[in-house]
Amino acid sequence: MQPNKPSQIYVDRRKTSRPAAPLVSLVVPVYNEEAVIDHFLEATRPVLESTGLAFEYIFIDDGSRDRTADILATALENGLPGRLLGLSRNFGKEAALSAGLDAVRGDLAIIIDADLQDPPELIIGMMDGWRAGYDVVYGVRVDRSSDTLMKRSTAGMFYRLFNRLANIDMPANAGDFRLIDRAVIDALLKLPERNRFMKGLFAWVGFPAMAVPYERPPRKAGTGKFNYWKLWNFALDGLTGFTTLPLRVWFYGGALIAFAAFAYALYLTLRVLFYGVDWPGYASLMVALLFFSGIQLLSIGMIGEYVSRLFGEAKQRPVYILQDVIEGAPPLDAKTSPTVADGE
Repeated sequence: MQPNKPSQIYVDRRKTSRPAAPLVSLVVPVYNEEAVIDHFLEATRPVLESTGLAFEYIFIDDGSRDRTADILATALENGLPGRLLGLSRNFGKEAALSAGLDAVRGDLAIIIDADLQDPPELIIGMMDGWRAGYDVVYGVRVDRSSDTLMKRSTAGMFYRLFNRLANIDMPANAGDFRLIDRAVIDALLKLPERNRFMKGLFAWVGFPAMAVPYERPPRKAGTGKFNYWKLWNFALDGLTGFTTLPLRVWFYGGALIAFAAFAYALYLTLRVLFYGVDWPGYASLMVALLFFSGIQLLSIGMIGEYVSRLFGEAKQRPVYILQDVIEGAPPLDAKTSPTVADGE
């Protein structure tokens, strides 16, 4: 499912107000990526330099336990423009993305993973979409042959289920790889929730968006950090964060089961009145007992998922904690550049 097509008037108005020389912020969350960091810098820096624009890297070290931070700190000391945000522990990718967006100074941000499964060459096409007036330009994976069959099938089921249950349209097979305008960043920074499902939040804030299809290659080096258990919990966070329909399902389901139980009780009462008392069946009694006990536990567990999220929000703990910021070379000043309209 694709987001609703924006009115062309909004796209045209944005097109005429784009800065001619924007500052580009590349937001890169990293966690134990020492094997691929050098490859990532070699692949992304020439692409960014080819745009002729000022740019900065914003690396978010999400509690890495290998040499990731050392490699990035050395690159920044050697003139790489940007910063390294060191989180005090592993807070998760969603928190790391939030930290990166908080630190963005540019007119637009490009979110990309360090594993090079999101081709840096697409940045040029994303910039073209941004100049055409779109505030969000996201990559859509049209070929996921590098993923396992299980991962592809479960991902497809999740996107279909999410879009059926939630009140927003989240494009299928669109990951975190995307370009977002400063207006979108400011809107995201206004959202106060602690339990953050960024793909859903990107869709929730809206703004004119366009898709850029691409084929997803295998990792350049290193190993992935998500396993199926983490992906399951990630999907559960997304569903409970954007829809209360599961709670309604149990309400209506409980009402239907209660009505059926009342009807059956009435049937038994009438049967005894007209035909006398018969011997109760142990097997049918146990089946009914186990069935309704399972339904009750399942519904309590679903309610517990929402209560646990309320508990997390009520504590109002910060989404992440910074332990250090390592500065690299500053980007060129692009804030005083004329707009596209002024230059035409």
